[in-house]
Amino acid sequence: MTSYTFTEEKLRNFTRNVFLKMGCPPADGDLATDVLLSSDLRGIDSHGVARLSGYIRLWEKQRINATPNIRVVHETPTTATVDGDAGLGLVVAPFAMKVAIEKAAIYGTGWVAVKNSNHFGIAGYHALMAVEKEMIGISMTNASPLVAPTYANERLLGTNPMCYAFPAGKYPPVVVDMATAAAANGKLEIAQRANLPIPEGWAQDKNGKISTDPNELKAGGSLLPLGSDKDHGSHKGYGLSATVDILTAVLSGANYGPWVPPFVAFLEPSANPVGEGLGHFFGAMRVDGFRPAADFKQHLDNWIERFKSAKTVDPSKKVIIPGEPEYAFEQERRVSGIPLVEPVVLDLNELADKLGIERLSV
Repeated sequence: MTSYTFTEEKLRNFTRNVFLKMGCPPADGDLATDVLLSSDLRGIDSHGVARLSGYIRLWEKQRINATPNIRVVHETPTTATVDGDAGLGLVVAPFAMKVAIEKAAIYGTGWVAVKNSNHFGIAGYHALMAVEKEMIGISMTNASPLVAPTYANERLLGTNPMCYAFPAGKYPPVVVDMATAAAANGKLEIAQRANLPIPEGWAQDKNGKISTDPNELKAGGSLLPLGSDKDHGSHKGYGLSATVDILTAVLSGANYGPWVPPFVAFLEPSANPVGEGLGHFFGAMRVDGFRPAADFKQHLDNWIERFKSAKTVDPSKKVIIPGEPEYAFEQERRVSGIPLVEPVVLDLNELADKLGIERLSV
């Protein structure tokens, strides 16, 4: 498939202009842009600028508030609940993570649940905010119900990603950032654009049969939990997804399970919601609350080196440290630019024409 490469600066300016056209205050536009661009830079193409038109459609349906009053509505010294006022999750989530970090700076740990929010980009962005402060960061969100629990043929859970980020010494942070489904919906969207089949075990059709058709969700099928089926551990993926849903939504007062509002604007939210918007959950823990930070980072470096030196089945392959591929993508793309496939470029230029901003020239 044809792709075009753009500089980070060009995509950053384009994205910021889109958010300003939505009516976002300049600071919020800059922040939302930074979250989206971090995804493209880290090679997570499904969650970057390709999502822009989706945010615009939700805003047009008045499901995203461009000027939210994001606020803490309940708190203790180490915990808080934040109401995102239907704002962009790209703005609400960093606000909440900052609250968690501020609490951790004083008390050693901070935990923040969020309700009334929207899609927050990649979980890794928010968890890495804590790493910058020599803290361990935790970030998770629930999402549109697209995943069938083990044995089910009904969409009850989202892809519900979770991220844990740990500061290292001479190496990049260890970042475990993953969906709790067998694959994120964005991976299916990438396959759709490329007109390619998806691997077995990612999705099932409306009758509960395994399918390799990337369009299966549109036909009434569902994604599968991490593990794909019971024999391969799908009950574990289901359990992880349930944990995310409970921490992000049952705890905060957001919608959970099948009541989570869909990301796509053509589907209406539940007529009988059990909460407000999407939910997130964040944690920050000071490393020196457990041992001197320098000691921890020295030993995490040692951990990394030992795992990197592991004997492998294929001598041409090395053990990958969580977060390592994304870090490599970021170093390379900051220099050589960010590639976008042709369907994404066409979609963004249609959006530019609609909003009256400068197109992406190819």
